[in-house]
Amino acid sequence: MIRAGLDGAGARAHDTIVVGSGPAGLTLAMELARRGRPTLVLESGLDRPSAAQDLSAAEIVDRARHDELRVAVARRLGGTSNLWGGRSMPLDPIDFAARPYAGGARWPIGFDELAPHYAAACRYVGCGEAVFTLPSPGLAGASDDFACDRVERSSNRPQFHKAHAATLAASPLIDIRLGATVVAIDFAESGRATGVVVATEGGARIRLAAERVVLAAGGLESTRLLLAAQRRRPALFGGADGPLGRYYMGHVIGEIADVVFADARIAAAFDFQRDGRGSFVRRRFTPSAETMARFDLPNVAFWPVAPPIADPRHRSGALSAVALGLSTPIVGRKLLPELIRARHLDGPIEWLAHARNVAADLPATVAFLARFARHRYFSAERIPGYFLLNRARRYGLSYHAEQIPNPDSRVTLSAEADRLGLPRLKVDLRFSRADAEGIARAHRRLAEWLSASGFGRIEYRQSEAASADAALARMSHGSHQIGVARMGATRREGVVGGDLACFDAPNLYVLGSAVFPTSGQANPTLSIVALAARLAETLAAVPVAASLTRPLANAHA
Repeated sequence: MIRAGLDGAGARAHDTIVVGSGPAGLTLAMELARRGRPTLVLESGLDRPSAAQDLSAAEIVDRARHDELRVAVARRLGGTSNLWGGRSMPLDPIDFAARPYAGGARWPIGFDELAPHYAAACRYVGCGEAVFTLPSPGLAGASDDFACDRVERSSNRPQFHKAHAATLAASPLIDIRLGATVVAIDFAESGRATGVVVATEGGARIRLAAERVVLAAGGLESTRLLLAAQRRRPALFGGADGPLGRYYMGHVIGEIADVVFADARIAAAFDFQRDGRGSFVRRRFTPSAETMARFDLPNVAFWPVAPPIADPRHRSGALSAVALGLSTPIVGRKLLPELIRARHLDGPIEWLAHARNVAADLPATVAFLARFARHRYFSAERIPGYFLLNRARRYGLSYHAEQIPNPDSRVTLSAEADRLGLPRLKVDLRFSRADAEGIARAHRRLAEWLSASGFGRIEYRQSEAASADAALARMSHGSHQIGVARMGATRREGVVGGDLACFDAPNLYVLGSAVFPTSGQANPTLSIVALAARLAETLAAVPVAASLTRPLANAHA
């Protein structure tokens, strides 16, 4: 059931209140319903963009390093799945191991504890089977230092509220309330969470009681609610010097080199393709765990991409058609989430030059657009992007790597409050020279392996000696909000334990990438959904409390 407002929601205590209706919150609600347990899901926004988005605004210390939150988060039904490109892959076993490169961060759970839940996660994100390797006949490398048989899968319907609309609307155990902004968590003297305080647009405050509360409002917003609770009760979550709000990470992404393949067959192996398991997949170059350990490398993945589309010197009609479409905001925002669209465009578009490319290459351009549209909008298996082969066999070499945890990379509460009275965040995302040097070392090792394997070569876009500087200059993120309420084995190491319950409030849970102690090379969405499935299993094992059968006397604050 999905409806606006809180009519009737305050009459009884709830089994589980979930704050946020993104992939984490909706998966948890559906998994609990599958096990016969009810959930109240509170969403600040509506089922469309609304003024609630302004509540996410924050003070950003370095705007060159962090995306604006108006495009990095979506305060509406479906949460950031409205902005998600659909890339789906699991974390890697090495992410859960203690490593010098990870700055001593460690997960209190092992990969084997999360791995069984990836099958359910793949079903929820709609990316086919949980198979993330694709044999690569004819692509045997000179050594096992790198592999090219690891793949990312693509979600066929990234927007969760649309993909699961029928279930969410019909289930009597899922109660989703829109326009319900949580501004505080209530605590008993014992430390247990007793419920939440919801602010309505009319200014009223309504208390909702629950046996347990799950914060699934995105990495920054969930942390904001915890920081606000800590301001009222300073000893919570390790106190001022504890881990809450610290170790803020995204991913290290960019291009500082091109890859030139030895023949077209190798390039074609990295095109988007179906593997017969329910979605499009794409290969990636990934170092082995032994290579990472031997050369002190980050967990990183590489893949070839088309030349920069904004530069008309590529003389490709298809790429120019994409550039023209993306540069038109109304069209571009329908094609790609705003952050991804912006990263494809760098400065003003030379419309006339791109139009000449389209005209000179019209038949091939029309064929490409027709093929892409068919697979993107009219196929059960949705293609997430494009990869155009070229006769020069030259492609940009894109990388996606983990960021080293840093306690000084953090979020805190600012002096300013939003219109509902909740303090806004001050966001200070910091990358380090060590992040950049790890990227440079990874390029060097990949270049050696490609050459030894006869696959091709890497050509830097600057001198090789300046590659770390180039990587550091490109570091910017904000859509993957990782580490700020991280898991730990103890209260000093983390905000939550391996079961996602807060150390200082055992019935208050945090669900999302905020709890990841390390960021890995993988996009976080699939692992967030896997954690939601795992948490549902934990919560469903707890008997229903007898207090849930009794009506409440007064629900207004």
